[in-house]
Parts: sequence; C-alpha cells; structure tokens
Amino acid sequence: MTDEPIDADTGEDVPLRSQAPADVTERIEAILLVVDEPQSLVALAAAVGSPVPAVRQAVERLVDDYDGKAGGPRRGFELREVGGGWRLYVREEHDDLVSEFVNAQAPTRLSQAALETLAVIAYKQPVTRSQVASIRAVNVDSVVRTLVARGLITELYTDPETGAINYGTTDALLVNLGINSIDELPHISPLLDDGADGFESEALR
Repeated sequence: MTDEPIDADTGEDVPLRSQAPADVTERIEAILLVVDEPQSLVALAAAVGSPVPAVRQAVERLVDDYDGKAGGPRRGFELREVGGGWRLYVREEHDDLVSEFVNAQAPTRLSQAALETLAVIAYKQPVTRSQVASIRAVNVDSVVRTLVARGLITELYTDPETGAINYGTTDALLVNLGINSIDELPHISPLLDDGADGFESEALR
C-alpha cells in the first residue's frame, strides 16, 4: 500500500511531484476554484501529483485559512466536505446577497438551452448533471449554474458513493409556471420517451 495517488481511468499509480507544502496548497486551491462537483482527496492527489497525506494537510490548511483561523480574515466562502469530497461554497449567510446579485446580472429570458435543461430536470428529478447531459447530449454545466443562480433549481442531496449532486426544481419555478405542484406539469408527448424505463435504458444505447 503506497501513498501515491491512483489514476481513476487507468488504475495505475500517478508519479509524484516533489513539491513544497505551499505549492501543494496553491495547486489544490486552483483545482477547487474550477470544479463543479465535490472532489475526493484521492482525486485531488491524482490531479496535482501529490501523496494523499500531503493533500489532506493542504485541504486542512485551506479550511483554516478561509475560516480565519490562520491569522487572516474570515472569507465569504468556505471549503466544505460533502459526500466524501471537497468543494468551495458561498457561506450560507451570503446566499441571499449572491442570489440577488446574480439575478440582477442575468437576462430576464432564459435561453433555449436553459429551458430544455430545466424541462429535463423538472420531469426527471432528482437528477444529476451527468444524467441531464446524457439526455441532452451536450455539456450542461454552465446552464445548470445559471438555473441554480436564478433560483429555479436547487441541490437536493449529494450521492454518498459517487459525490454527484442531485438537482430538483424549486417553489420559484412553480410560481413562474403558475402551478401548485410539479405533478401539474403536462404529460410528456407519447411520441417522446416519458422516462418510465429510467436511466438504464439511456445507458444501453
């Protein structure tokens, strides 16, 4: 048993790079700034080519830094462990502020891509981003972020095994549609797959 990270695709050890603790921390922080899903310590170790213990220490340093325990100011965001992985989140007390800001910057009308993604989530919820992408056959990361920022969908829970976030619609969507429940959505056309077979049928194609 070694401390070397394992490549998730090949299953082989990833060569370790000789790095100072500060370098590892900076590299971990750079990765965390761009990911949309919580990342396990092993995944982070593979990404930066450092042993898991060094990555764990780097994550702990970042948590303390953002929480103001390292001598600096407390940040408006935090590094939180969710579903066995780590991801940056806006602190809960700033949710309303950020939501108002994003909504003020966003256009009034949703794009066609956003409407299609919203429809998939509404009918398939709870559903992960990868499942939505599989159905639409396009990357939906930015669209999902837009829908979350607009308050039309929300993170319901994180799968404890995969770390994938499951999304669902919010009461704000019901208000915009003028309905009391998601059950009042019109039935999907008989010409389209109504999702009765679940996602297993998608995987068999």
